Amino acid sequence: MARDQKDHYYRRAKEEGYRARSAYKLQQINQKFHLIKRGDAVVDLGAAPGGWLQIVRKLSCGKVVGVDLEDIEPISGVIILKADLTKNSTIDLVRESLEGKADVVISDAAPNLTGAWDLDHARSIDLARSALGMAISLLKPRGNFLVKVFQGDMFADFISDVHKEFSNVKAYSPPASRKESAETYVVAKKLLSGPVRKGDIREVTIDAIGKSGDGIAMIEGFAVIVKGANLGEKLKIRVNSVKSNFAFADII
Repeated sequence: MARDQKDHYYRRAKEEGYRARSAYKLQQINQKFHLIKRGDAVVDLGAAPGGWLQIVRKLSCGKVVGVDLEDIEPISGVIILKADLTKNSTIDLVRESLEGKADVVISDAAPNLTGAWDLDHARSIDLARSALGMAISLLKPRGNFLVKVFQGDMFADFISDVHKEFSNVKAYSPPASRKESAETYVVAKKLLSGPVRKGDIREVTIDAIGKSGDGIAMIEGFAVIVKGANLGEKLKIRVNSVKSNFAFADII
């Protein structure tokens, strides 16, 4: 079945002019999660051979930048940079090309496989962390992020770190992924721009009481709702959930 599926998407990519069968993975992910909208500025990290860039260009029609150390054949309307996604200097190159920040950062990059699963998994997580770091630097507030990772022991810690930076996070394997593959995609929406993150411990003063009766502390102009707190109390709190415009916390 897996071979039949591989042949199906491979043949389809050839027939429809896509450079890689992975184009259908992005197409299916976007149909489900609506990461990329018309007019979005999109950065594709590890973009060779360009199958995802072809899909992005059709979806967005906005500014599109592809980054890879490998050569990528030109695509109309796409800026291609030969650069290393693990280097901080690449961030400046992408910003210059965008003339601003991105709405979406995606990455289908994979490490060179050794056949030693623990090593390949660790390299995949390292590459995904590099993509995450670039996404945090390049995205506008409430921007979206998509990255491929190999499942394994380090996956839970990685997705937990993504949760700290984005409002909504899911793991998803699209139908175009091979059944036997350990790859999955982390889909993260709405980059958080507030001054707190899940797990933060802060000392605060309750400045107001909300409609629910819970206390509200303001941290750098950002509202943190503290269950059971009273007006004027000085408390130590732990943030347990962060949204785009506010957060929830418990009293320690």
